[in-house]
Amino acid sequence: MKLVFFDIDGTLWDFRSIIPDSTIEAIKKLQEGGHMAFINTGRTRGYVTNKKLLDIGFDGIISGCGTRIELHGNIVYDYLLTKEQAVRAVETVRRYGFRPILEGPEHLYMDYEDFKDDTYGRKVMRDLGDNRRSVTDNFGQWKISKLSCDTMDCEREGCFRELQDEFDFIPHNSNVVEIIPKGFGKGRGIKTLCEILKLDVADTIAIGDGANDIDMFEAAGFSVAMGSGAQQAIERADYVTSGLKEDGIYRALEHLGLI
Repeated sequence: MKLVFFDIDGTLWDFRSIIPDSTIEAIKKLQEGGHMAFINTGRTRGYVTNKKLLDIGFDGIISGCGTRIELHGNIVYDYLLTKEQAVRAVETVRRYGFRPILEGPEHLYMDYEDFKDDTYGRKVMRDLGDNRRSVTDNFGQWKISKLSCDTMDCEREGCFRELQDEFDFIPHNSNVVEIIPKGFGKGRGIKTLCEILKLDVADTIAIGDGANDIDMFEAAGFSVAMGSGAQQAIERADYVTSGLKEDGIYRALEHLGLI
């Protein structure tokens, strides 16, 4: 039996949240063959709510860069920032001009004024609906495990130095960075789940497309990059499949003899 871990954005669906039919078919066949399928995402659980995605029927979800693990609908691992950690992080990033999104298992916290003129920010707020809360109005009362920040026109390195004792940083580009508790990542999520299940991490496969997937590529027994993904991911993967819209998931699982 293999455990296969799928990133969401750019792997399971595109920027419009459209999942190829071939991807759904491939995951169903994978499970019918006796293997297990998991979401492994940097998104916290409060931002993994799309019905079509969840209706695929994954065996579990690793969310928030390994800070929460669900298996067959049950939470088997959960890590939250302490109030002191969260307040320190928010106050620090604010001082450097970052626009933060605080990410938790139930809600995401973001201030409308920070993102009202940002196309992606407005999309996130629409997607979240009632799951969005205000950073300011709930100051210090957040239930979160990580942050993502818009750092456009900000001096990032000074902020990173101030927080590096408790946090790691995953830059997505020159404007966006994830700030996660030290030692966490998608790879740690895979290792933790394998420890819980008492299975060998060598029997795991990670499929992703971005720089933040490299961590799970390094942890998994075998790694697959989407052909439509970032060059960093493509260079670090054991195998490169076709793009998301070119049946990349189906072709990868077929190539590996899993379907």
